[in-house]
Amino acid sequence: MDQFWLTDVVRRALEEDVGPGDVTSLACLPASQSVRAEIVAREPGVLAGLDAAREVFRQVNHRLAFRGLMEECQAFSPGNKLADISGPTRDLLTAERVALNFLQRLCGIATLTRRYVEAIAGTSARIVDTRKTTPGLRLLERAAVRAGGGHNHRFGLFDGVLLKDNHLQAAGGISAAIRAARAAAHHLLKIEVEIEGLEQLEEALAAGADVILLDNMSVAEMGEAVRRAQGRALLEGSGGVSLETVAEIARTGVDFISVGKLTHSAPAVDLSMEICP
Repeated sequence: MDQFWLTDVVRRALEEDVGPGDVTSLACLPASQSVRAEIVAREPGVLAGLDAAREVFRQVNHRLAFRGLMEECQAFSPGNKLADISGPTRDLLTAERVALNFLQRLCGIATLTRRYVEAIAGTSARIVDTRKTTPGLRLLERAAVRAGGGHNHRFGLFDGVLLKDNHLQAAGGISAAIRAARAAAHHLLKIEVEIEGLEQLEEALAAGADVILLDNMSVAEMGEAVRRAQGRALLEGSGGVSLETVAEIARTGVDFISVGKLTHSAPAVDLSMEICP
């Protein structure tokens, strides 16, 4: 994790929540008081986001001592203690909500990803994320996908060519778009093209696509695409993938299954911070 980037993300989150000061804690708690608190799971999940939580407490007050009690990627159960924090009470409570927001969100992504990964166990397919992330938090959310056992697709528009329907329409079709991309892209960039039916598969293969995205195809169509492609390109299943359908898609033999809901719809995991007696 890039520390300079993380520092800035956390700083902006604290500015949003704390502003010029936590008026509640300042009003009712003495500056001299110190406590210890624990972050506790209220439901099962997979741990992700400890670095972000640690940075929140550090920025609020470097005297707050944060200690992770479990490892990133580790599954936890209700009642498990994920971390403990000790130091000035005012500052600990000021940091509480921002730290929990990061942890709950990132644990949610890791937990949902783990469910998808477990659903396709025994197949050769990989679960991958998409660019459907929270603006400004992509680096953290993609790390959470990895914590859940998934893999990352291209990070952004700059590190991989993905020719989607609008590109194909504007560029004059599959072959023309791939030729143009191949001529312009450097030799290390993979070229992926989105197709919506089997009639486009051979054209994409003939034009030299490295990866072909099978968009919203039926399971039967994906299986036929795998049979026809015969390993000439990597194949990615995408569009409307759910926990109920992902295993069947994986069994078609596709190489990747991209799931936007890993990052755009993962429910937060219920965590709490509790002051110890």
